[in-house]
Amino acid sequence: MRPVECAACGNQVLCEKFSPAHTSVQWTAEAAVSCAEFRDRTGGGGGTTARIRTCRALRSSIDRAVADGTLEVDDVRTDA
Repeated sequence: MRPVECAACGNQVLCEKFSPAHTSVQWTAEAAVSCAEFRDRTGGGGGTTARIRTCRALRSSIDRAVADGTLEVDDVRTDA
């Protein structure tokens, strides 16, 4: 997993790309406080972020990291 910082709020998450469509994101406990979208969706940071998958700004930052090579797509395939 590689750190990716959101260009909008500075929140840092750990990401891993398994394919162009599959991204694993590990959130920090501070996400509801530092991310405006999370804060808005949890009622000011007091609710749970467990069911929030991502925010648009972070998604853009992850896509940018893939485009500039900071975050590589592993594209690991296993044969059964």
